[in-house]
Parts: sequence; C-alpha cells; structure tokens
Amino acid sequence: MLANIHIKYVYTAGAVLLAYFAVTGTSPLLTFVWAWTSLSLFLVSSAYWLNLASIFRKRQDGTIPWYIRWGFIPFLLGSRLYNYWARKYDSVPSMQKINEHLYLGCRLVSADLEKIKANRITAVLDVTAEFDGLDWSQFEDHIEYLNIPILDHSIPSSAQLNQAVNWIHHQVRSGKQVLIHCALGRGRSVLVLAAYLACKEKRQNFSEMLQQIKQIRKTAGLNKWQFRALDQMYQKKEINIHQTAWIIANPVSGGGKWQEYSEQIQSELKAYFDLNLVLTAENVTAKSLAKEARKAGADIIIACGGDGTVTDVASEIVDTDITLGIIPLGTTNALSHALFGLSSKLIPIPQALDNIIQGHTQAIDTARCNEHLVLLLVGIGFEQQMIESASRERKNALGQLAYLDGLWKAISAGDILTISLGLDDAEPIQISTHSLVIANAAPFTSVLAQGDGKPDMTDGLLDITWLDPGDEPKEQVLSLAELAMAGWGKEGNKYEQDQQPSASRVHHAHAKKIKISSQPKCKYVIDGELFEPEDLTIEVQPASLKVFVPYQEIAEEIT
Repeated sequence: MLANIHIKYVYTAGAVLLAYFAVTGTSPLLTFVWAWTSLSLFLVSSAYWLNLASIFRKRQDGTIPWYIRWGFIPFLLGSRLYNYWARKYDSVPSMQKINEHLYLGCRLVSADLEKIKANRITAVLDVTAEFDGLDWSQFEDHIEYLNIPILDHSIPSSAQLNQAVNWIHHQVRSGKQVLIHCALGRGRSVLVLAAYLACKEKRQNFSEMLQQIKQIRKTAGLNKWQFRALDQMYQKKEINIHQTAWIIANPVSGGGKWQEYSEQIQSELKAYFDLNLVLTAENVTAKSLAKEARKAGADIIIACGGDGTVTDVASEIVDTDITLGIIPLGTTNALSHALFGLSSKLIPIPQALDNIIQGHTQAIDTARCNEHLVLLLVGIGFEQQMIESASRERKNALGQLAYLDGLWKAISAGDILTISLGLDDAEPIQISTHSLVIANAAPFTSVLAQGDGKPDMTDGLLDITWLDPGDEPKEQVLSLAELAMAGWGKEGNKYEQDQQPSASRVHHAHAKKIKISSQPKCKYVIDGELFEPEDLTIEVQPASLKVFVPYQEIAEEIT
C-alpha cells in the first residue's frame, strides 16, 4: 500500500523514468510532455525529501499562486483526477461528524457548501498543501479558515501540530462546529484530530483512539511512521493545548511601540488562545499583573515590553508550569536576542508571534542575586556605569547608541575596583578590574559577558568574565577588543583554582554559586536595573523557567 512506503522514492523514481523517456523519445510533443511531467514530479519529490510542504506556496486564504501551478500542472492534474475518482467511489461520505463539535472530511468542492451549511460548520482547518481551498467569500456565513500545509502521507512537525490543536481548541471553546479536512479524510486530517483529542482528553493509547475514529470513518488510518512520530511527540510533551493566555504589555517600552503593534499582536493570537490583556501603569507593575494572572490560572503569560518587563513577569512564574512568551518591544531586548537569534532584530514581532503559536518550549536556567531574579546578567564596573548613564531620556533620543555612549564614558572615567571573588567552594581570590560580569544569558552584542563565547543558558552554570585594569583609556579599549576576540574565538583565559591567571587581559570562569564583596561596596546592575552597593551572592537555578523559543526541525528518520 502506498501509504506504507516512503512516497518520496515513488515520486523520485517516476521523475527519473519520465526524464529517461524525454531524453530517448523521438516525438517532440511527447518529449515535452515527459519532460514537463518529470520536472513536476522532481519538484514534488524534492518537497518530500526536504519535508517542504511550502513548495506549493499555498497562501493563508487557501489559494496557490498561478506561477506555482504552471510548474506543477502535471502533478496537480493527476492529483485532482485521482481525488475525483477516489471521492466518487469512496465507501464513506465526504464529511462525517466525529463528536459534538468535530467533523472529518475530504478536499472541499463547491458542491460541499450545502453540507457545510446544513451541519452549521463555521470553522475549517485545511491540512492539504497541494489543493486550493474554497473561496469562502461566496459563502453567506462567516467561516474561520486556517491552512496548515502538510504533505500527503508525511509527518507534520510539532510546531504545526501545536498550531493546529490550539486553533481547534479555541474554535471549539467558542462554540463552533469545526471541519478538519485533507485530500480524502483518511490520513493527515485523522492525524491532526487524533493529536487534538489526545491532548484534550489526556489519553495515551493512540491505538484505541484511532479505532474509535475508525468506527465512524472506516477509511481513517495512519501509516506506521505517522503513528510512531505522533506517539513520540505526545509522550515527550511536545504537543500541548493551552487554555488561557495573558498579555502583559508595557505601553511606554521602546518609546511606545505597543500602540503600533497591539492590533497585530491581539489579532494573531486570539485565533489560538483565550486572551486577557492588561497594561502596566505608573502604579501597576508587570510583576503584580503576572501574580494576578498566575492566581487566575493562566498557563501562558506573554510579556510585551523590554527586558525589565520580561524580568518582572518571569519573577512570578519561575519554577511553575506557566510558559513565558516574549514579544520584544523595548530598546535593547537582550533576552529575546539571546533566545531567538538575529531574527529578533530583523523581524521581532512576527518571530515572537510564531514562537508562541508554534508552541515550542525550552526550560532555561535563571539565577538569584540577593533574592533578585537574574535572567541575563549581573554587572559591576563598566556594565553598571553604562546602564546608569543610559537614562530613559537618552534611550528615547539615541536608542541603543545611548549604551555605547555610556560605555565610552565609563572607559574614560577608568575607575578601578578591588573585589573579593568566591567561586563555589574555592577560596576567594582578590581581583582588580574595570569590569566584572556574571552572566546566565547574553546576546553576542553584550561583549562584556563574552569571555568564553555566548553563555549557555541551559548548562546549569554561570559565566564569570572580568578584565585586568589599565591606566589609560587606550589599554581599556584593547582589553575590550581582546574580550570581543576571546568571545568569538572562545580563547578567553579560564581561571583555574591551582594556577594564576595568564598575561591575558581577559579572564573567565564557570561556577554555580558566586560571592562578591568589596571595600568600598560597589553599585551593580541586574538585567538593566540599578541597585545600591552591597555584597552579592549569586546562585544559578537550573532549568527553572519555561519559555517559547523558535522551532528548529531536526531531520530524523522515524523507523
């Protein structure tokens, strides 16, 4: 049976065979037909080899662009003819009711509109990649439509399934009748329905669940790769239904970016979650709103703002099952940059929304500094002086250049600090430095934290980086240059308990617990917030915060 073998081999073999006919044929017309069909099958086979359903470029309204159709005409024509034949002689109806709110069906055609109306279906999830959706503007009732393109017989990603099950769940909770359809209502739609029911009913026996679906729709079934992959994703808790999402937005972050993006953020998220929006104010902190959300039973809390807003929200949900969503609206957004990479700078809002909708999570480390939560870093010296110099007024005027200006002022001042540094159970060491940074996480732009490259926020360790002092600004600039090179090349000098630091200006160590004292005591900064001088105790809290992060598919053969 075709569903039980790797279909990519079939399309590849077909493409090669037809290419052979095209090369050896003598009829120009047949050569053209063979070559065109071979090209079409080659494109389809490449989509299967790369698991790239987006090759059809199906838009969110369900249409496939005309310029894509020309390349795929032979394949699309064959698919439509087979679909027409299979549907005509299918032993089951085109759509069937599975429970009070859910229907399974095959590819929709205009003739199905009356059935949709009769069954009062007002939400349609289309999981085909190769077929155009219906033009819902012809339908008199409003239809909520979502396309999640999945190749026939293939395995959707956990990101696609999270998007699907949360969309279905939100439509059902809104009282809608939901139709899930693929080409024939046998495989892809059944897989998505099974994933939703498993998450909703918290059932782990997929065989029994599929048998229940099959009792209603006799042609329903998954191939062994689909079944095994779905079971693995469910057992690993990679697919989850979320009930309620709270958005906590700081309307003044980033010079008031919330007003610009609020409509887009709410519009995209409300299709998947029950949303509750609250705004911070002069006497209403993000921390107090997060506490309220936690008590109200939210399982997602989305922080819209800068790193301060994110830290306030995170402080209330550390060591809980609540997942933190981050939509970067601040000036720096260092944590989102560390978590999401360069895309957080190029397309910050779309990237952040995709992270939340696709539902891929990661447990990251946090730390405590004198009982204050640390997501990013604790800084003394240059870092503290730089933050103190970059006031709200200067950030509004200069943006991130305000931090560079503050750093230059700190270099010019050249203050040298004498610090007692205790790492884990080792004897404290005495250091003289312009800059000491203890980092849990930091983007590559946070040069002062890069003594051993980008800190790993999942290794259960804190990264400690400090610089030897210099008498002249030129020496301090050279130290920063060496720090940048050490971070990028991972050549920073690691301090070992049984040896003295080398001649390098940059020193680095790892530890789980750090104690810092100085005379006189030093001011310090935690994640961009200034604190008054005191002795410090900083301790890592491994895997204590669950955060939405970008989905990165790992190509694995399910056997």
